[in-house]
Amino acid sequence: MNNKHTSRSRSPRRPARHALGAATAAAALGLALAGCGEQGSGTKDEGKSKTTSTGTKVLWLGDSIAGAEAPALGAALKAGGVEFKDSSSDGGGTVVDSGEKITRMISGDTWKQLTKDIDAFRPTVVAYQVTTYDWGSKDQQRAAYEKVVDTAERAGAKVVFVPSPPIKIDGFYKQHEAQMRTAPGVAAEVAGKSGGAAAFFDASQVWGTDASAGKAQRAPDGIHNCQQGAAAFAKWFTGKLGEQERFEPASVDTWAQKSWTGDERYSKLRCAA
Repeated sequence: MNNKHTSRSRSPRRPARHALGAATAAAALGLALAGCGEQGSGTKDEGKSKTTSTGTKVLWLGDSIAGAEAPALGAALKAGGVEFKDSSSDGGGTVVDSGEKITRMISGDTWKQLTKDIDAFRPTVVAYQVTTYDWGSKDQQRAAYEKVVDTAERAGAKVVFVPSPPIKIDGFYKQHEAQMRTAPGVAAEVAGKSGGAAAFFDASQVWGTDASAGKAQRAPDGIHNCQQGAAAFAKWFTGKLGEQERFEPASVDTWAQKSWTGDERYSKLRCAA
């Protein structure tokens, strides 16, 4: 799904998929986050809950699933004094070269962009959400994830790996399903052996493992999320990152019902109004 404001679009790639939809109502979003432990009130100006920088700078990488999470994640982190750059990519984003033409092209693009982003943005945290294009053998996945850690470490940044949420396996993904299933475990293994240079945040705590379950909060396409799912993920991720980087996340009511909910990405994905 294209988002001209936050995500990089690449071509040629898989055709855009129909999915989610327009902006979720603020009341519904508040109810969803109430289930996460906080009720959003929407009474404060966006981004003004904290003016003091934490010194943390997050570079966000992934495919269009990460892109659909990015508006909420950016709002939550910025409200807490964390700088954020969304470098997710629709129809791509992988760092893994499986040897197939599509992943070779996508991963080559991703590595070029990552180098540029590190030089320009100087992140302290490179957060990589495992993509639905992280195909290849375990050895190929491991080599790519270790390269991410080494690249970030040389730039003075830590890495956070996050598994993608459970998705509906359609005809496009079916032939790569087994490879997609091994990727999170390999990322966790690389993080565990990194000596503290990388961490693995198990997002199944948010989504579960069943794409058809209500907890997964998948959109009608069974792959992406709407605003409620993005907000739930953002609340969880900022909490985990805050523990690691020693900053206090902003309360939900400072960011959950703000302008990001009207991002054009959600209308293109047909999220419920």
